[in-house]
Formats: sequence, structure tokens, C-alpha cells
Amino acid sequence: MANIGQAPPARAGRRRATSREELERVAFALFADHGFDATTVDDIARAAGIGRRTFFRYFESKNDVVWGAFDSRLDLMRARLRARPRSEPLTESIRAAVVEFNRVDSAEQPRHRARMELILRVPALQAHATLRYADWRAVLAEFAAERLGVDSGALLPQAVAHAALGLALAAYEQWLGAGDADLAALLDTALAALTDGFPG
Repeated sequence: MANIGQAPPARAGRRRATSREELERVAFALFADHGFDATTVDDIARAAGIGRRTFFRYFESKNDVVWGAFDSRLDLMRARLRARPRSEPLTESIRAAVVEFNRVDSAEQPRHRARMELILRVPALQAHATLRYADWRAVLAEFAAERLGVDSGALLPQAVAHAALGLALAAYEQWLGAGDADLAALLDTALAALTDGFPG
């Protein structure tokens, strides 16, 4: 494997990465070529044609690059949950919102797959993932608590949020293991267990 620490500087005339999305694309290319663990913040900054300090204006750490715009996506899921009809059963609202939250355009599927491979397969990212999962569950627990008229820390909202996350992760594991699988369909099938229970 090439010594990533000796990566050449950005080519003369190359436009510097000036957005989170561009910087993320540069980072993912390095992760694919050299591996997540071997890639440093300095490597990413150098390849993007920016300074280390500029990198930290976009991302707090290398781990955060992998999650992209996750926080704003959570705001979108929160809004979608609020928009569900009050007459719709709680678990059906969660199922619909989570499936929509994870719907990815076909052009973005390869990058999303690479993202989830890192999140679910790289040991160095597991502790960070735990924090992100907690944020994701909090959105669902808040919604469930509001519907149930209880505190978001109460047992039932927490149980619903934990169950939904487990089902979603199981669907993602299936998706990563089958290259031609439909992610939305897998999520929809898994999350049906929130309402229908498990067969057998």
C-alpha cells in the first residue's frame, strides 16, 4: 500500500474544496484508496487543496466526515414525523418517516453504500456511531412521547426508538450484503414489525 502520508499536494490550478460536500467527496476517495484508518485529516486537507484549519471549519473530526450532513437530515426526519397525520398509528408514522429518511437517489447509491460500509464495518467508527444513533433515537423518542402523552425518557418511547433503530440496522446489513437489493423495500419490510410483530 502506498504511503498515504506522502500524498502529493493538490495539482496546480485545481479548485480548492469549498463546501462540505466537495470535501466529503475528496475524503471518501482517499478512504476507498487507502482505508479509513490510514487516512489522516492532513491527507484530506492536502488532497482538497485546503489547510488543516479550514478542514475543521467544515468538520469537527475525520469521523464526522463519514456522517456527512446527518444533523440536518435529522431535522428533516423530525419535520416529516410532525407532518404525518394524527389519525395514523404511531408505528406506521415512524415506518413511513424512517423509510423516507433513508431513501437515496440511484445516482447517490454507490456513495451511500460506501458511507454505510464505513459506519457499520470500521471498528474505529463504532464509538462515534453510538453517539449518532443516540441522536437518531432521540428524534423518534420525542415523536413517540408526544403521541403517547408521556416524557421522551419514559419506557415506551425509548423502546419504540430502540426497536426502530435495530430494525433499520438489520435492513442495512441485508442491503450491504446484497448488491442489487432495494434499500427502501428492505427498510419497509423490517419496520413493518413495529406494527405487525414478528411472524411465528
